[in-house]
Amino acid sequence: MPTILITDDDVQIRNIVEMTLGFGAYRILQAEDGAGAVEIARREKPDLVIMDIMMPGDYDGLEATRILKSDPDTRNCTVILLTAVCGEQDMREGYAAGADGYFTKPFSPLALIRKVEEVLEQRAG
Repeated sequence: MPTILITDDDVQIRNIVEMTLGFGAYRILQAEDGAGAVEIARREKPDLVIMDIMMPGDYDGLEATRILKSDPDTRNCTVILLTAVCGEQDMREGYAAGADGYFTKPFSPLALIRKVEEVLEQRAG
């Protein structure tokens, strides 16, 4: 069963994303900040990390993505940014940090499901 780590400081967003992805189809983990995401990803090696950018604490989502993508143990985790930050420069910074995809809030649940399925199929194939 594929493992997905949902990282957002808003518990409601984490729960909405989890419900969107469907219960039972994936092993879902949650983190409330970038440092927590890095810690969980190092321990659990998720197939996919869905990451907010603007979060309190030691690392925002961009810094957490940089750390994950530079660590040999987690660099193969696919990272999709799911954020309210939606400018062209923000997107460039997200991809420069190592993100593999970028979604803006509010998001289309169907588009997110399709992207998750696409990512996991690529990883499996």
